[in-house]
Amino acid sequence: VSGYDFSKGVDLHALLESYTSTGFQATNFGLAVEEIRRMLAWRLSDVPPEPCPEGVVEGSEADSEIRDPAERAKVKATIFLGCTSNLISAGTRETIRFLVEHRMVSCLVTTAGGIEEDLMKCLAPHFIGSSAGVEGFNLKGIELRKKGINRIGNLLVPNKNYCLFEDWLTPLLDILLAEQQATGRVTSPSQMIWRMGERINDPSSICYWAHANQIPIFCPAITDGSIGDMLFFHSFKSPGLVIDLVQDIRGINRLAVDAKRTGMLIFGGGLVKHHICNANLMRNGADHAVFVNTGQDFDGSDSGAKPDEAVSWGKVRPEATPVKICADATLIMPLLVSQTFARMHHA
Repeated sequence: VSGYDFSKGVDLHALLESYTSTGFQATNFGLAVEEIRRMLAWRLSDVPPEPCPEGVVEGSEADSEIRDPAERAKVKATIFLGCTSNLISAGTRETIRFLVEHRMVSCLVTTAGGIEEDLMKCLAPHFIGSSAGVEGFNLKGIELRKKGINRIGNLLVPNKNYCLFEDWLTPLLDILLAEQQATGRVTSPSQMIWRMGERINDPSSICYWAHANQIPIFCPAITDGSIGDMLFFHSFKSPGLVIDLVQDIRGINRLAVDAKRTGMLIFGGGLVKHHICNANLMRNGADHAVFVNTGQDFDGSDSGAKPDEAVSWGKVRPEATPVKICADATLIMPLLVSQTFARMHHA
């Protein structure tokens, strides 16, 4: 056990590298860095090709295995990134956008709040809350309600931001309904989110880069937020729009099943954690996993479940080395990314 020696100066990278030998959650942070580095470093060329099935000629059309060493070296792990909506409400939005912008993840799973908060920030700002020395978490709800301000922890979102979002989104819902009526084809949540990213046309947006790079954003609870409110209102004004969830469950499950190797990087719990883990169940478990949340397992919640519980379900492979960090993700996410994805990108 040893920690960082500040008599050697201030070196953020060396400080974070020292976490592995520090103990407690600092050690789990160090182990998570190592797990993500393994996730990023893996190539199909690291393992020998599977032998041909009986009766199949190697290299024939019936042989589905990639056998060229150069081609195998190009195949990377499929990385599932998950985050709860509050992490897009917060400044960690920019960290998530960096990962999507530079194609460092294969998909993103979030909730409706994550989609709308990303887009709303392109229309109007959110604010850090404080008032006359009162820290944001302690601002009184009754006073904020009178002023038309909504609180997310110590963040503040004015009602007018949601009005701007409604004005922006409604014309797109009209377009989607018109296209559905003209073609007979219905859209999925991920396709609708891509259309939002295309329409917002703002490089500060996660959805913008997801559309530009064709990285799917899966949002199985698309109606659980302001987007659901807009769909509800639209169903009275212009009934008939169908958002097909089945297309997306096929999409995320096929992404897992078709992957040569998978990694899960999940910030927060609840739906996003389970949705990613359950997709990886379809391939008998993920090969790599890092969970960051403050959930505990004594109440039986999936949010607080340790990685070993996921092993029992076949959501993480028995030979994997998963890591859970019990900490606030707004503290951990930027530090984890700085030691892994960002360091690789800027190398």
